[in-house]
Amino acid sequence: GAAMAAARALRATRVAALLARMPGRLGFAFAMLDATRPAAAGRTYPVPGDGARGSVALLTGCVMEGLYAPTNRATARVLAVNGHRVVPAPGQRCCGALHAHAGDLDGARALARGNVAAFERAAPDVIVVNSAGCGAMLREYGHLLADDPAWRERAARIAERVRDVSELLAAAGPSPAPAGPAVRVTYDPPCHLLHAQRIADPPRRVLAAMPRLETVPLRDAEQCCGSAGIYGLVQPAVSQAVLAPKLAAIRDTGAALVATGNPGCLMQIGAGLRRAGIACRAVHPVDLLDAAYAAGRAAAAD
Repeated sequence: GAAMAAARALRATRVAALLARMPGRLGFAFAMLDATRPAAAGRTYPVPGDGARGSVALLTGCVMEGLYAPTNRATARVLAVNGHRVVPAPGQRCCGALHAHAGDLDGARALARGNVAAFERAAPDVIVVNSAGCGAMLREYGHLLADDPAWRERAARIAERVRDVSELLAAAGPSPAPAGPAVRVTYDPPCHLLHAQRIADPPRRVLAAMPRLETVPLRDAEQCCGSAGIYGLVQPAVSQAVLAPKLAAIRDTGAALVATGNPGCLMQIGAGLRRAGIACRAVHPVDLLDAAYAAGRAAAAD
């Protein structure tokens, strides 16, 4: 909480943008922070719908809520547009993925128990996640707590109800969004979505709901961007070597936007694009869909 608040304050001063020009590891870290800056204030709009597709509770997450809060709000809006009733799940905590990556499995298990209890109280039909790394972690709760007889079955039941936001939207259609900007976009699948959760087509169906987008394929899209949880911070040289071909492939598409559904990937790719001087911005697919829905409602009101 305090760390995220300090990061947001630093981001707001534009100091992060200046320090992002520094060479080396420190400069890249500030570039990652600056990459989380929202492109513009998200527009709210009246959301119709009767929740006919059932109730969902959103895992707000620590990095998502700390640095990408507008994307969480956008996620709630687009789910409502597509027939879901979004219910709160107070008491939820960090998913535990970063703790597990760092080897703190006891800490990860404690966080998992807190989340299992919070989602049990909320009792949604589905637990929706807009961070690929968090989704992969929640789906593993049954395994993580397998040796805890008081929690393993409860954790497994919660894990079975976890869905990535793109899965729900793809199942719903999603509702078409013919407004919004005409822009070229490419899609980079997060490893934790494509390889860990085996989710490949739903994010592309989300992008296809916006016909004004020109979606172009990305060379070697299945390759990692080098973020890999905390790997980009603890092994910066290897991480940068993995990122370089990803940046080259994005540059070669000529796309103005690269869509990806994971905060680590958004930060890693966004920082790399800035430091390489590539005129492309990393964005969550849900933010694109939310902006298109907002544009459509604004056009209808005129």
